[in-house]
Amino acid sequence: AKSLVFRSGKNEPLLIIMSGDNRVDEQKVHNILGEHVFRADADFVKASSGFSIGGVPPVGHRQTPRILLDQDLLYLDVVWAAAGTANAVFQMTPDQLLELTKGSYQDIAERVPDQ
Repeated sequence: AKSLVFRSGKNEPLLIIMSGDNRVDEQKVHNILGEHVFRADADFVKASSGFSIGGVPPVGHRQTPRILLDQDLLYLDVVWAAAGTANAVFQMTPDQLLELTKGSYQDIAERVPDQ
């Protein structure tokens, strides 16, 4: 799983935890939250989470973010997530991720039509 920090229209952090191969569909996130979201720059990520891009974990952030979880993570037996640095990870189940983050599983992945 990749933990991606976004910035809400209210300049608040939003943590989106995605399955590794998936990309965030920002329009779907907008529809769920009812506000625009923007990709955060490295300074915003560090200031709001306390972690650098590439090592952002799903928990332990300096400022508590709203959290959305990619529903495709539910298809996995084990989820691996960053543990605060670019070279440290830990494992859990999708249910443990939900319990740990208090987020919600949502359909937030970009879907490419079959060609």
